[in-house]
Amino acid sequence: MTSVPLKPRSDSDSPVAVRRGRKKLTLDRVSFFLVFLGLPLAIYLFFVVSPFVQAIYYSLTNWSGFTTTFNFIGLDNFVKVFQDDVFVKSMMNNLLLAIVVPLITIVIALIFSTMVTIGGPSRGQIRGLKGSSFYRVVSFFPYVIPAIAIGIIWAQAYTPNGGLINSLFGLGEKNWLGDSSTAMGASIFVIVWGLVGFYMVLFIAAIKGVPAEIYEAARVDGAGRFRIAVSITIPLIRDNVQTGFIYMGILALDAFVYMAALNPDGGPENSTWVMAQHLLRTAFTKGNFGLACAMAVVAAILTLCFAGLVFLVNRLTGGNKDTSY
Repeated sequence: MTSVPLKPRSDSDSPVAVRRGRKKLTLDRVSFFLVFLGLPLAIYLFFVVSPFVQAIYYSLTNWSGFTTTFNFIGLDNFVKVFQDDVFVKSMMNNLLLAIVVPLITIVIALIFSTMVTIGGPSRGQIRGLKGSSFYRVVSFFPYVIPAIAIGIIWAQAYTPNGGLINSLFGLGEKNWLGDSSTAMGASIFVIVWGLVGFYMVLFIAAIKGVPAEIYEAARVDGAGRFRIAVSITIPLIRDNVQTGFIYMGILALDAFVYMAALNPDGGPENSTWVMAQHLLRTAFTKGNFGLACAMAVVAAILTLCFAGLVFLVNRLTGGNKDTSY
């Protein structure tokens, strides 16, 4: 009589493992999920998703914003939006800001963050320039000032008669915000000035997370500061750069506070007029909330497309790969 070999019993078949896999729904677990998952989800749905759904609904109506009755008109508002030359101009201005502002800010922030972290002496311990802590504090200072205050300050500095810029550089009575050739550039400078300090600190924190041994090995191989920054620093903090680009792009696709403070009327030939300003005027001045909601939906779609495009470009250029070291 041959004996049948017994199958070795695994730990997963034991009654203890079975009991561990079946976790009972206790009052403690239920309350935990309700407080830390259910409540935040409910708040998010009520304050974020619900208004967005309402905006989509009202964009399909002729609601004036001040009456309880309105008619469903389908996609007529969206047709009017793209037939409005002023709105199309404002949309182009926002897209220009979404491309230029992040690029300039990130380049400057990367230069400054590299200087204060690894831009010091080429021998000895990896460190930044002398007095880097002071530079870090000074550069971050503009970010703690409210955006509306920054806009008002620089609007006064750009004043043609007695403004700080013209007086400092002896430019006479040049109207920076009143000239269509300089209004947008002057506005971009203000936005970058207000943002670059924060993203410099963000990139400094990311660079601090890179092991010093990597930079030391690059030094041994004879890499200079520029080569180290391009070939080591930027690839290793790529995700932080992507995040910064998306956040600044979303801000630039709004830019209401800065533009309303610098040029409330949109500048000459609507050179600085943005979608948020046009939306506000359409809703509260012209009393057409349905059309204004359609503009808001278009702006939201552009924002989502911008974020998706940044993710796509990052992936196609080698991002989102394992950068463990």
